[in-house]
Amino acid sequence: MRGLMKTKAQKILKVVSKIPEGKVMTYGEVAKACGLSCPRYIGFVLHNNPDPAKYSCHRVVNFQGKVAKSYAFGGENIQRQKLEEEGIVFCDNKIDLKKYSFHM
Repeated sequence: MRGLMKTKAQKILKVVSKIPEGKVMTYGEVAKACGLSCPRYIGFVLHNNPDPAKYSCHRVVNFQGKVAKSYAFGGENIQRQKLEEEGIVFCDNKIDLKKYSFHM
């Protein structure tokens, strides 16, 4: 990535790195926290995450509280498993965003 794109990506990864274990943010919330208007760009950056251990992108879900069907690091079942290991409970394949959302 070059220039402005790299700066935006760094900002996104910094926000994602602050999401604590057992909490989630939506793509839209991450975008808003970064001053961006495109949640899809968040997904693009996270799909190319250079260090999933440092930038816990599994903690980013869609606006309905569902995991990504195309989670880049093992698929949706792995993303769900990681969240469940952190204590997040799913109901009808969704996360209760009121209960588990992290707000910056």
